[in-house]
Amino acid sequence: MKKSGIFLSLTLAVSLALTACGGGSGGGSGSGSVTPSSINIATGGTSGTYYVLGGGMAEHIKTGTSITTNVQSTGASVENIRLVRDNDAQLAFVQGDIAQYANEGSNMFKEDGKVESFNVLGALYNETIQIVVSKDSNISSVADLKGKRVSVGAPGSGTEANAQQILEAHGLKFDDLQLQRLSFGDSSKAIQDGQLDAAFQTAGTPTAAITELAATRGVKIISIEDSVIDQIIAKYPYYVKETVPASTYQTLTEDVNTVAVKAVLIVRSDLAEDVVYKMTKSIFESADKLGHAKAKSIKVEEAKAGISLPIHAGAKKYYDEKGVK
Repeated sequence: MKKSGIFLSLTLAVSLALTACGGGSGGGSGSGSVTPSSINIATGGTSGTYYVLGGGMAEHIKTGTSITTNVQSTGASVENIRLVRDNDAQLAFVQGDIAQYANEGSNMFKEDGKVESFNVLGALYNETIQIVVSKDSNISSVADLKGKRVSVGAPGSGTEANAQQILEAHGLKFDDLQLQRLSFGDSSKAIQDGQLDAAFQTAGTPTAAITELAATRGVKIISIEDSVIDQIIAKYPYYVKETVPASTYQTLTEDVNTVAVKAVLIVRSDLAEDVVYKMTKSIFESADKLGHAKAKSIKVEEAKAGISLPIHAGAKKYYDEKGVK
């Protein structure tokens, strides 16, 4: 009995030690104990909104946490979740729909299984699905994309999933297109050079790659009909109706109706509460200094809007202090 008691005590001690070291994959509304020596922020392509905002955030997080903070250009949402899972990134930009798929182990995460090593830090802004063509293109509807050279974003990206769902709502499949999978910047360059007819880009507006294309060749953004938008939202409730104002890009002549998903920040669930608290505080209290027009939409009052996944305890502590509902 004495030996058994010693064994149980040792087992408990080891278990507690592992927990204190942040062992395990996390999950739940976590508060780990890990204080990283550096923080890597996974963003997106260099011509996208994530990358610009990530660069602005890195500076303020480094000041707020005293931890070296780096920005990494990536293939965006899907890759970012895997980077966080593998601890190659500690903070990442993702689309809310893609975070949901990862949490469920569905869609592009069926083979991976559920990813349980992240929590949500907070919601940022609506990411607009933009179907971009040159100003002089004869494409005027989603149906016109059939048989055309169309980029659906980087392989495995959130943009790719959005493109598939929007095409589906119009009775089209990837097989109906001359499909390409290019980054935002490469897509815009290919349209400019006449090597691509259209591109899906899911990003905060204005999107740098589209702004640059508008300044050279000129652009149109293809509208989605209201009845189809209603069908999309009914089947995929994480979408919302969105309007791209004509003033967004210099060659648009009228407002464009489309859909959007929520951009969110996710964080490793094993990070210490104090670290994530300081990260959250640094981001939301410097939103007006992040170097992109979309930063105006980042408001702490809306940090929980549309969030159904667990929020990290460190972020929750900050939101509680601010009275965020």
